[in-house]
Amino acid sequence: MDKIRFAIVGCGRISDLHARAYEGSPDAEIFAVCDMNPDRAKQRKDQWGAKKAYTDYELLLKDPDIQAVEMLVPHHLHRDMAVAAARAKKHVSVQKPMAIAVSEGRDMIAAAKENGVLLKVFENFVFYPPYVKARQLVAEGAIGTLITVRMRLTTAGKGGWEIPGEAWMWRLDPEKGGGGPIVFDDGFHKFSQAYDIGGEVEKVYAWIDHTNVVVDAPAFIMWKYREGQRARYGAYDITFAPDLFVNSDYYSGDDKMELVGTEGVIFVNRATAKMIQEPSVVLYRDGETRCFHALRDDWAESFIDSGRHFFSCIKGGGDPILSGETALAVLQFALAPEISAREGREVNPADIDF
Repeated sequence: MDKIRFAIVGCGRISDLHARAYEGSPDAEIFAVCDMNPDRAKQRKDQWGAKKAYTDYELLLKDPDIQAVEMLVPHHLHRDMAVAAARAKKHVSVQKPMAIAVSEGRDMIAAAKENGVLLKVFENFVFYPPYVKARQLVAEGAIGTLITVRMRLTTAGKGGWEIPGEAWMWRLDPEKGGGGPIVFDDGFHKFSQAYDIGGEVEKVYAWIDHTNVVVDAPAFIMWKYREGQRARYGAYDITFAPDLFVNSDYYSGDDKMELVGTEGVIFVNRATAKMIQEPSVVLYRDGETRCFHALRDDWAESFIDSGRHFFSCIKGGGDPILSGETALAVLQFALAPEISAREGREVNPADIDF
């Protein structure tokens, strides 16, 4: 089978990282680009060596040479654009979060199934190599039985790459962003990891405050996993420090994860940023500490691995790791904290059905 001919739809800042998956890939190529800004579309076409550039998404979908689309567009557009792509018989990768409503996610799943194409929600944190190593250690029993998943984000007002204002403004509009820019938008990454490693969640409780009116932090979110043989809990705390500088090549947010088991603890000390230079994964057990230094811990590696995973699913068969069904469960999880904070009650994600 020849290379899968992809179109990247939406050529803003984040597309720099998505494009990395295609560099040197034997399985897929950026065949076309699409952006409402014609100058940007041409610039990306030339930069990535694409064959075609579009400013009209509907025209792009009529192109028989394009086999798959990678959608990097605002959240409120996901449902309609994904459904249209599926009906045009194109495989679909859509940036997280899946949609802004559960009903929209169901429409996307149904359209993909009805038209025999794959739907993947592009979530890169579950492919971040240090996290993948931590998940492997948990599966091998390195810390016994997992009891608690603790996550932390310190997002700073200084450092990191420059983000155009247009990339943020729509995220602050609930009709377009679907929720807060940190708890819901960025949070989908962390809830994906928490769901991936801990399983189904049955109770969520959250407090969400605001800094400078629009920034949905500080916040504290806790959840209880569906009961197995042992109770399992999770927590995620978020801090926005407007005058803090964080060393980062990407977003100025420092992420950490701590996985506590019956016999040990795993620390994942890095993701987007490099605030404190520690080994990216540390395992503690039986009074001894083991550090993992040689992992691919640049955040961009997670985009490469996530993209190439989808290429392999298209070529070889099988469901993407963040399939439509899994992404829908994560979407319900990601919506639960805002409902909980607003209404002051526990929320079962499975009950969210709007």
